[in-house]
Amino acid sequence: MAVRSQRYRKQLESLGDQRQAVSLEEGVRRVLEMAKVRVSKNYQGGRKRKGFDQSIELVVHLGIDPKQADQMVRGSVALPKGVGKSKRVIAFCDAETAPAAKEAGAVEAGGEELVKKVADGWLDFDVAVAHPRLMGAVGKLGRVLGPQGKMPSPKSGTVAQDVVTAVREFGAGKLGYRNDAGGNVHAVVGRASFSPEDLKVNIEVFLEHLRKIKPPSAKGAYLKRVCLAGTMTPSVTLAVS
Repeated sequence: MAVRSQRYRKQLESLGDQRQAVSLEEGVRRVLEMAKVRVSKNYQGGRKRKGFDQSIELVVHLGIDPKQADQMVRGSVALPKGVGKSKRVIAFCDAETAPAAKEAGAVEAGGEELVKKVADGWLDFDVAVAHPRLMGAVGKLGRVLGPQGKMPSPKSGTVAQDVVTAVREFGAGKLGYRNDAGGNVHAVVGRASFSPEDLKVNIEVFLEHLRKIKPPSAKGAYLKRVCLAGTMTPSVTLAVS
């Protein structure tokens, strides 16, 4: 039998009925309240447990068949309030564009030399963006970047004509997403330090984005279930359609 922590039990007390779907405003309020829960238990040496700025994640169960290629949901979106965390971005581009890409925030930028550096094992970055002209060379990195989810792709917005803008947006936390094998999309929409209003705006923008890219072949209810949770909180079901 699973043993629930003291923190988790306290969070459940403040949550109420987990099965009840609540409004977006109420869901955000409950998750932020649970994220504030602390416990008095000390570690060895008398040090108190420290809190941290939890990520707030939205999970959307979509009415799609993930086995059908034409029903895959994948892309990227820049949330208006950001996600509270910057990302290390590299840019595969020509020599003329590389200085501007670095000025926009890229930790590395270049062509064949950068491809070789990554192929040799350097992976100290979160996102890779590329100009379409460089994809012939970047394609060689599929076995290296693919398993880590870092391979540039037009669908995710990481293959772009305007590499400098892509670097700036992804460095600021532009959100990439894709459905999993169960038809779920997971997305970090902010952090526990965000105001309820900022979280609400980010969630609304992301859900509206998902609605706009509904696969034409997907039938029936599309946003079947939407849940919100912090890194260390139970989830709350949101009443959205």
